[in-house]
Formats: sequence, C-alpha cells, structure tokens
Amino acid sequence: MSWYALLFGPDGWIGLLLRGAVVTVALSVTTVPFGFGAGLVLALMKMSQSRVVRGFCNAYTTFFRGIPDLLALFIVYFGLQALLDRTSKLLGMSGHLEVSAFTAGVIALSVVVAAYSSEVWIASLAAVPKGQKEAAQSLGLSRGQVFRLVILPQLGRVALPGLGNIWMVLQKDTALISTLAVTDLLRAASEASRATTRPLVFYTAAACLYLCFTIVSGVVQSALERRANRGYA
Repeated sequence: MSWYALLFGPDGWIGLLLRGAVVTVALSVTTVPFGFGAGLVLALMKMSQSRVVRGFCNAYTTFFRGIPDLLALFIVYFGLQALLDRTSKLLGMSGHLEVSAFTAGVIALSVVVAAYSSEVWIASLAAVPKGQKEAAQSLGLSRGQVFRLVILPQLGRVALPGLGNIWMVLQKDTALISTLAVTDLLRAASEASRATTRPLVFYTAAACLYLCFTIVSGVVQSALERRANRGYA
C-alpha cells in the first residue's frame, strides 16, 4: 500500500493524526498563560529584598532547568496523584481522586516553562530604564500603578523574542505527554506505525505537521515583533 493510501485512503490514518495534532496545539496553548504568568511572578520574587524568597526562587529555577523535562513530567504526574490520594484519606473520602494525564501535562510543562521564562522576564525588567519608574513615582503613582501602566506595557516588546523561543521549544516538548497515554500527535503516529508496520510514513507525516506548527509560529512571532517595535530605532 502506498503512503498516500495509508494516510488519505478509505482506511487512512490522517484523521487520527489530525486529532492528535489538535491535542498537541491545545496542550501548548493551555500551558502558555500559566507558564509565562508564573515565570513573571518568579522574576518579581527573585527581585525581592528577602533572601529567603530569592533563595527559594533560585532553587526552583535551578532544579527544573537542570533536570530533563520528561523527568519533571513524571514527578508532577505521580507527585500530584500521591498528594491527592493522601488528601482524600485525610478527609475521609471513599472515592479515588485521579489527575488526568492532560492536566498533569499542562501543570508539568507550565512548571518547566515558568523556570525558563523567569530568566527572560528578569532580563526584560532590567532593560526598562529606571528613570521611567522614578518619573512615574514622582507623579504620585503607586507601585502597582507604576508596574501596570509603565513597566508592564514595555516588558512584552523586550521579552517577546525570548518568550517566542520558549514557545517554539514548548510545541516540541508537548510530545513528552505521549508517555502518559495521551493521544497527541506523536502517540497517534506511533499507533499508526505499529498497526501498519510503516513507521517512516507516519513519523515523517508527524514531523511535517510539527514543522507546519513551528513555521506558522515563526511567522506570527515575526509579525508581533514588527508591531511591537514600531517607533523604535
């Protein structure tokens, strides 16, 4: 059977691959706000005057940047499950609480993305001239207003290239969730290759879909950077 028939024939597997691609995109899009948001909070905490807070945040980023992402996924998945089991026993619940693999994947990837994006946010915060903060405070703005109205609008422009690179890596790291029996793009390709004994066809098709995602993301990122840098030399 030709590769075209395997993919697009009456019994083709393109439908399964596309459903897996939807799961991959959903996982990436769901992870971004949590990962980038937590990274910004980490960056602000790293700038705290408390040595304890700074030490905790530095230990967090060192740990999750220093271990493989797959290991972080396993730690979060099995750790959350153990925590829920212990909590249910303490509360006297008879039922069994279980973390879905998709939820565990979102949490694990968010934890890792937060560790990496915090460094991007710190560099972006340092790039905003201190004189702007001092000028805003001299106008009577509170610290919250200074951050929300003066600093935050400038962070996106400075952080966009670094966050875009993390987004590119995240799209590929979503393949790790296939180890938790979630039918993402990679797992769909694996199932099709096992059923047909034609792994090269389906892994190549999956590679093409991943490549399409990254190309589209690159185009969107370039457009966002051009828009954010309007008026800047």
